[in-house]
Amino acid sequence: MKATPLVIIAFILGASGAVFAQSKATPLAGAWRIIYSQFTGPNGRTTNNPQPGLYLFTANYYSNMAVTSDKPRPALANDASKASAAELNATWGKFTANSGTYEIRGDMLTIHPIVAKNPNVMAPGSVTTLSFKIEGTTLTLRADRSPLFPDGYTLKLERLE
Repeated sequence: MKATPLVIIAFILGASGAVFAQSKATPLAGAWRIIYSQFTGPNGRTTNNPQPGLYLFTANYYSNMAVTSDKPRPALANDASKASAAELNATWGKFTANSGTYEIRGDMLTIHPIVAKNPNVMAPGSVTTLSFKIEGTTLTLRADRSPLFPDGYTLKLERLE
């Protein structure tokens, strides 16, 4: 069977339409580095030079990892099986990681974790809703409450790409 130019053009337009329909534009798409954090409540603190933290957003999914201490974590000896509980906690305790899906409604971002370092974060029904604002290359996220931080927090992130 010989394809006519009209059939070829229709196929190309149909295929490209399917590709565009699968990807939705999101202002959050890309990689973001945490540059500021503020946690409120009884143990609240503000950090203008936080330890490494990275958020990644695709069209439908997010992932984040961050060191949550105010100073670098100590390295463990080569054999972690011989480390004490205190040593393990000092190295791995002040670290958060979770990934899942997200949705945007206006200036509100709701994240739905699928996998997380802390099982409570990925428990059924565990979601975090944050307001967000993008100014230039800076993203501000503000949660009034979350599963781990009931008193809320604010993060500022810098776009890496």
